[in-house]
Amino acid sequence: MSLIPRSSGRPLRVALIGYAFMGRAHSNAWRQVGAYFDVPAFERAVLVGRDAAGVQAAAAELGWAETATDWREVIARPDIDVVDICTPGHLHAEVAIAALAAGKHVLVEKPLANTLDEAERMAAAAVEARETSGAIAMVGFNYRRVPALALARQLVAAGRVGQIRQMRASYLQDWLVDADAPMTWRLRKETAGSGALGDLASHAVDQLLALSGASVVGVSAQTATFTPERRGENGLERVTVDDAAWATLTFDTGARASLEVSRTATGRKNALQIEIYGDRGAIRFDLERLDELQFLDLSDEITTQGFRTILVTEPEHPYLDAWWPQGHILGWEHSFVHEVRDLLTAIENADAITPDFGDGLAVQRVLDAIERSAAQGGAIVVSNVPDEVVGAAGRQGANAPA
Repeated sequence: MSLIPRSSGRPLRVALIGYAFMGRAHSNAWRQVGAYFDVPAFERAVLVGRDAAGVQAAAAELGWAETATDWREVIARPDIDVVDICTPGHLHAEVAIAALAAGKHVLVEKPLANTLDEAERMAAAAVEARETSGAIAMVGFNYRRVPALALARQLVAAGRVGQIRQMRASYLQDWLVDADAPMTWRLRKETAGSGALGDLASHAVDQLLALSGASVVGVSAQTATFTPERRGENGLERVTVDDAAWATLTFDTGARASLEVSRTATGRKNALQIEIYGDRGAIRFDLERLDELQFLDLSDEITTQGFRTILVTEPEHPYLDAWWPQGHILGWEHSFVHEVRDLLTAIENADAITPDFGDGLAVQRVLDAIERSAAQGGAIVVSNVPDEVVGAAGRQGANAPA
């Protein structure tokens, strides 16, 4: 099916599937983006959810023109151009593949899928759709759009840290510390795929791949579930995903990385921390201070050498020429606005987008290797990513403003 040509002059029409936590974050981005960035005209056409009353209330609150309860009918509509998927992971593959087959541009929240097989099918469908209809398929690793991390990618790409030797990534939260916290879909393998691994490690692994431009070739890992049962609507229910995971990653460049993720790290609310160490410099980042980037330049005089804290709020920094005067910080929600900006710009210019489904597949291969290694007691597992499916992870800062 061919996409409606941009020369038709009518605005792009967007359908959002899902209106819970991520649906609200994406809704806010669609509502804000046109007020701050020069993007092609679009309309927030349809909000889709299973509960008719719930989705109608959400649409009125979030600013969507109409509602629907059947995503298949919405995807089949010729007046829908973009499908934004914010469902639990077990629905990603079915909805995204159907939308791409219908010639729609697709944005799907991370992780790309619940399983490696699903991710492979989605990546293949995205390649076919791009060739047949020009459809763009993007996976929502929103932290690539945090200005400080976009600046980090620019510094690495410019050679400011030199050859990367080692990296560290951790993503720690504590919302499952309490053993009495109730059961949710995020704790069931059939709906979530995995626990902290897919929820948090997907972000951390994507950052390691995007920053280094390298591929993971070996993994040694462990996982743990500290609270094996939680109370659901019908009594105690077994938790079938991990609470935490640890891994050592080997890259094809010879670099090494340590990875730690947890949803039971007491006192840590949303702490994504990235450290990059090269032979010319180093970078450190903490999401709980997301407007700051720490950078060390080894060429500085030894008497003044050390990590400098860069407040990433200058108009010369990525994305920030559209926002506030210097020193006026941004927040977590702005990364989604930048994500939608980049998607709309790519659609307008018929450009490639990063991260695409190939990038999502590269992350999924690492997550799969972590699970396999943990199941084998931490044995080293090979995680080869063929060049033809890696996607654009190595294209430093693609789609991000200079």
